[in-house]
Formats: sequence, C-alpha cells, structure tokens
Amino acid sequence: MIATARGRFITLEGIDGAGKSSHLQALQAWLGARSAEVLVTREPGGTPLAERLRELVLHAGMDPLTEALLVFAARRDHLQQVINPALARGACVLCDRFTDASFAYQGAGRGFDLGVLGALETWVQQGLQPDLTLWFDAAPPTAAARRAAVRSPDRFETQDEAFFQRVSTGYAQRAGADPSRFVRIDADLPREQVWQQVQAALESRGPW
Repeated sequence: MIATARGRFITLEGIDGAGKSSHLQALQAWLGARSAEVLVTREPGGTPLAERLRELVLHAGMDPLTEALLVFAARRDHLQQVINPALARGACVLCDRFTDASFAYQGAGRGFDLGVLGALETWVQQGLQPDLTLWFDAAPPTAAARRAAVRSPDRFETQDEAFFQRVSTGYAQRAGADPSRFVRIDADLPREQVWQQVQAALESRGPW
C-alpha cells in the first residue's frame, strides 16, 4: 500500500475584527482548485465537545488559568477528532485560529504565564505546528470599528483598546520567534488588497 502524503495545515490569526474570517471562503475556493480535499474549521471549536467549551470560553466568567485549560482541552479534542485525521489522509486543513491565539490572548492579553502555555502546547500538540500562518495584522481602532459594525460583542470583544494592543504585541512576538511559518498581512488595507497579499503568500508556498 502506498502511504498518503501528509496534508498541509494553514492557520489564520489576528485580533477580533482584523478581517481574517471574511477571507475564509475565498481561501477555501483557492485551495480547493489545487487540493483534493480542503477542510475548514475553527478554534475554539471544530467538534461538538470543543464547540460547547467555546461557548463557555466566550461567555462565562473565569480566571486566566481556567480559560487556558478550557481552550487547550478543546484543542486536544479538535486535534484528535478532526485535524490529525484530516492531515493523515492528505487533506489541506484551513483553521480560523490555533495556538498562536492562546499566546496572544491568554498570554499577552491576560498576562498569563507563557511557560505554562508552552507546556500545554507541548502536551496537547505533540510537535504539530501549522505549515503556514497568515497573520492579519490590523490596528486595534480599525478592528474595533469593524466589530461594532457587524455583531454584538462577546467577553473578549468587550475588552478595551489596551487589551487588543497587548494581543497584537503577542502575535508580533510569536511571528518574530517563527518567521518561516508566519506571513504578516496588512489588514488595515481595503479588502481586495488584503486578498492580494493572501494570494501572494499562498503562491509563494506552493505547489499546493
């Protein structure tokens, strides 16, 4: 039996309102024209259990340790039930947020211990990292205006501008620590120009 090549794992990151989710459909179509299977998923979430934990994380009050543990519990189930099986069968997995969000939000945003987050990352992921991370980098005031225009806020989105500035700094630190994986997208630009950056990033990492 010929072994199936491992699929590609792409993640989208950025503060709430950066616009990353608005490009998911176009990304799925672009990859679908080049890959046999494209699986689109999200974090927290992606499985029935992880979606239940997502609701708690987004809407129930808790301390930063509880928040981090719930996020990584959801991630563990997501990896076991969805992401790892899809990669094993050669699918391209496109995920709206992954572990970089934990370091940005719980770590930089909440001020939670990065060493504990690193240990959780090691235990839960067992070495798995995305092949490519598209970081939609938008200024916090720009992102806030976009959020206000489209939805009611969850418990993260009600945080002040200083919180989102810390989260942005956390993303920048993650990108600086792993520059070969990250591609920064200037998400303050108009939608079409943002998509051009995304497409260029994908084309530079091909073939798909």
